[in-house]
Amino acid sequence: MDRLITITRLTLHEARRRKIFLAILVCGLAFVALFSIGLLFVSREMSQSGRLPLVQRRLMSNFFILAGLYGVNFLTIVSAVLLPVDTLSGEIASGVMQTLAAKPIRRSEILLGKWLGFAIVMTSYLALVAGGILIAGRVIAGFVPPHLAIGLPLMLLEGLVLLTLSVAGGASMSTIANGITVFGLYGLAFLGSWTEQIGAMAGNDTARAIGTAASLVMPSEALWQLAAWHMQPPLMRELQLTPFSPASVPSGAMVAWAAGYVVVMLLVGLRRFHRRGL
Repeated sequence: MDRLITITRLTLHEARRRKIFLAILVCGLAFVALFSIGLLFVSREMSQSGRLPLVQRRLMSNFFILAGLYGVNFLTIVSAVLLPVDTLSGEIASGVMQTLAAKPIRRSEILLGKWLGFAIVMTSYLALVAGGILIAGRVIAGFVPPHLAIGLPLMLLEGLVLLTLSVAGGASMSTIANGITVFGLYGLAFLGSWTEQIGAMAGNDTARAIGTAASLVMPSEALWQLAAWHMQPPLMRELQLTPFSPASVPSGAMVAWAAGYVVVMLLVGLRRFHRRGL
């Protein structure tokens, strides 16, 4: 356990040395600032017009905040993939891993320590930017989406799925091949999710089945759909007033599948890293 914690601390130290935390802070604050300015003008326009009832203003505020959280979700996914994409394959190619693995440290401790360190960095990024979006929504629009205690953990789980896949891929593939593979699977999930939604609205069971199959291969987009479904009022959900109101809502079984996906991918990464020559 002590060696695992040591690898985690070294991973965080390396992230700080490479100014990853600084980039997260600067880019996160810039994103929140731009969102806040847009929300300020939108809220001011709705207030000055005086023609929109309170319910409609709240629905529009919810839509705008969900759009901001969608941006946060995408940026978290990109961070989850890029943070560890070079951590194993790059260190193996440069010879750094030979020095580290020669010490009395198990390969499993190296991989799990790096995974935990990058998970901390990714979680910090999500907390910073999503927290800024929600604070801006509360201060400027006086509105906070419902069921954040469900939606935000689902967004975190989505990030962990991509992070784990990137770590596992780095144990057996080159950096470029790993990045292409992970982003390709995310693109598959994105396309499959929209295929499922369109199939649900059109009553096409084949399209829904294809989308469900894509979500099983990569459950990332299904987790966002479920998070967005929870973080909006029932009226928006039932009437499907926005692109964030899914016609086909993933079930709780998909959450269990995604959690199991993380565990299985970690085990796959451990097995491949153990067998890979350094």
